[in-house]
Amino acid sequence: METQYMNWKGAEREYDDEVIGETTLGRLFENTAERNVNRPAQKYKGGVYERSLTGTVLSTATPGEFRTISYAEMRDIVRHLAAGFRELGIDTGDRVGIFANTRMEWAQADFALLSAGAVITTVYKSSSPDQVRYLLDDPDADGVVVENEDVLERVLEVEDDLDLEFLVSMDELTEYADRDDVYGLADVYELGVDAFDLETYQGWVDEPGLDDLASLIYTSGTTGQPKGVELTHGNFRANVNQIRKRMAPRPDRDDDVASVDENSLTVSYLPLAHVFERTAGHFLMFASGACVGYAEDPDTLQEDFETVEPNTATSVPRVYEKIYDAIREQASESAVKERIFDWATDVGVEYQEADTPGPILSAKQALADKLVFSTVREGLGGNLEILISGGGSLSKELCTLYHAMGLPIYEGYGLTETAPVVTVNPPEEPKIGTIGPALPDVELRIDESVANQAAFDDPGEVGELLVKGPNVTEGYWDKPGATDRSFTEDGWFKTGDIVHLRPDGYVEFRDRVKQLIVLSTGKNVAPGPIEDAFAASEVVDQAMVVGNDEKFVGALLVPDTDHVREWAEKAGIDLPDEPGDLCDDERVRDHIQEEVDRINEEFEPYERIKQFELVPQEFTEENEMLTPTMKKKRRVILDRFENRVDRIYDENL
Repeated sequence: METQYMNWKGAEREYDDEVIGETTLGRLFENTAERNVNRPAQKYKGGVYERSLTGTVLSTATPGEFRTISYAEMRDIVRHLAAGFRELGIDTGDRVGIFANTRMEWAQADFALLSAGAVITTVYKSSSPDQVRYLLDDPDADGVVVENEDVLERVLEVEDDLDLEFLVSMDELTEYADRDDVYGLADVYELGVDAFDLETYQGWVDEPGLDDLASLIYTSGTTGQPKGVELTHGNFRANVNQIRKRMAPRPDRDDDVASVDENSLTVSYLPLAHVFERTAGHFLMFASGACVGYAEDPDTLQEDFETVEPNTATSVPRVYEKIYDAIREQASESAVKERIFDWATDVGVEYQEADTPGPILSAKQALADKLVFSTVREGLGGNLEILISGGGSLSKELCTLYHAMGLPIYEGYGLTETAPVVTVNPPEEPKIGTIGPALPDVELRIDESVANQAAFDDPGEVGELLVKGPNVTEGYWDKPGATDRSFTEDGWFKTGDIVHLRPDGYVEFRDRVKQLIVLSTGKNVAPGPIEDAFAASEVVDQAMVVGNDEKFVGALLVPDTDHVREWAEKAGIDLPDEPGDLCDDERVRDHIQEEVDRINEEFEPYERIKQFELVPQEFTEENEMLTPTMKKKRRVILDRFENRVDRIYDENL
């Protein structure tokens, strides 16, 4: 196995092709458009948006259906938008915000502005006016591209505090169309058609150096104000090269090993404002000549997968949890279907974990696939070969279940500051429970000064992960102090994450250094693995471990109310209607205690949940208990449920 590992590691280091290069991001797009001129580039859905570009530049898609445009068509839009933005006054190095959901026009505007020499600063669609003010004022943005009038109004509410020269809407405008500083995207395109000169355009594309800023991406801010991470053309380009080396159809690979290439088709739905989707679902896909379809309505995600039939997708653990919950819920429509599903998943996991499955287990796996897993795959389009997970830790149990169903998730790890991918599991040798080995040209080092804060018996190094590589940022926008604190004296970026670097080079994620729970007994507990253990639970929807400075580990648990009510109905139990009353019902607590006891068996005695409280609210972005990238805002959750935490540690109860 070690020889195989070294063989593919050497092959990926030496691999080179037409996708890999040292160019600006605008040139990356121009080169891929030339190579793939007649191939499909984007799929957009009808009936979702009142697009400014459709009806003039592009034809309108039928509601509920996807229309495909080629790389030639996309290049036409990007070039003329770039010229149009230049006509609006954009010059090399100017900052422009993009404030919209992930959609076709986000990608087009991104490449157009980058090709025009602008620096993109991203704003999450969910941002409040105060957040919009900060995210456009801090980088001193010269303009902003918004989704529609609703989003535009949030900008106009704070425009007196900003110095914007123009505002552009992706959707058609009605109320603000008479303002001379407000444009539709089609207006910018028309300006570009009149002004476009190919030689001049090519000069804009190549004017920035690799060390010049391409984007400011603001950290999602689980604590404090977001910091603007400075990412250069070279940072993004290096990370595309690094991922390409790992995921390309290299000649050393067997034909049945999945890859990302010009035949890849993906569904993009994570926020392009976040660096994970921007690199893995956008820059990498277009550089590879892939086609990107946009699930522009989150309520129809499964339907969009069925329609688009992608073979590749990127997502975060919370979405994989939700998809699995939906699969399991469909299987529980009848007692017979539920028993078959449970049997099939048990067989699949056993098959997945077996070193050499014998003929009997193989026959069971084939039957499980026929009865259950093939249907699950068809429900997601039927063609998925690669699922990438990033943006948080994925439970080993859930990852194993996906692999068992023939939906392999390759877990990786990264940060905004690393553009973002640092490690990812290779398709030829994935190791479930790890976040993979380092990408080519990425160096890892472990600061073992925090190793004593976690009890791990495995061989290897445990401590804070330090990173070096051409994909690593040089710092934060206008925050030299924060920049200095984030690097060691010899130039290593301090990730703030505790990991286990194994002797085989694969990395296991443990937790954020700041989130480590220090019990009053002196024991230190990483909450992440405990919380992840509930990911595949049909009883508990979400978990947050607590216990800092306390004698024992506690937890706030969000019950899966659909399951709880179904269980109660079968048991002849009449439950209260109000969510808060349900969480206080002793019969419900006893039922969930059984699940907690099951989870506790996986952990050391001092790590086990001794007391828990049920909370009646799911942690979501809308109620501000999750970041836009679906990470828990622990301080917000603790404040929101302070009384429940007090009950956990009230010795008089």
